[in-house]
Amino acid sequence: MAKIGKRLKAAYEGVDPNVAVDLPEALKTIKDRASAKFDETVEIAMNLGVDPRHADQMVRGMVELPHGTGKTVRVAVFAKGDKAAEATNAGADIVGADDLAEQIQNGQIDFDRCIATPDMMGVVGRLGKVLGPRGLMPNPKLGTVTPNVTEAIRAAKAGQVQFRVEKAGIVHAGIGKASFSLDQLVENARAFVDAIAKAKPTGAKGTYIEKIAVSSTMGPGLKVNTATVSGE
Repeated sequence: MAKIGKRLKAAYEGVDPNVAVDLPEALKTIKDRASAKFDETVEIAMNLGVDPRHADQMVRGMVELPHGTGKTVRVAVFAKGDKAAEATNAGADIVGADDLAEQIQNGQIDFDRCIATPDMMGVVGRLGKVLGPRGLMPNPKLGTVTPNVTEAIRAAKAGQVQFRVEKAGIVHAGIGKASFSLDQLVENARAFVDAIAKAKPTGAKGTYIEKIAVSSTMGPGLKVNTATVSGE
């Protein structure tokens, strides 16, 4: 059995992963125990009472965290003509059309968010098998297929988070960095939970938000008392 390093052992010292604590306390513990040499990402995971194999129980959407994610987001935009120029002026990292599609087909995917104007979907549609599994496929329901590329780019750069429930009914996301203030992390966490609550599908029965946990990249995971988080 592999030995647990001293740093990781110290991070788990005095932490009972089976006891649910209030959200602020949980996030404070996560912050205090994030001792890696890099700025660890703080993550939230939620167990939902849904079966995403059924279309009426799918949970998917976007939320703009009030304090961003702390991550630099590289944005690619499919556009041409005036819209391509608008995207460039708005701060897009990569702008293109057929040339961008060719790059992606060749495995050059150097971006975190993909946006497309509606007239480019004929080109983008052919990339579904490449972008889809990576969660990068532009989707009008998520605001990433839009003529308003300036706003879409701004939102992506500002810390807009996409979420989609997994097969086991779990949805998770990064909600900031360990260097964020406690208040910033709490507000981001509550914004994420509120977005999940508002995305409750019509087919969900019984308890919708079953469990919530927070963790950091290299630290312990803590259960959160759901009563201390708005959204239920």
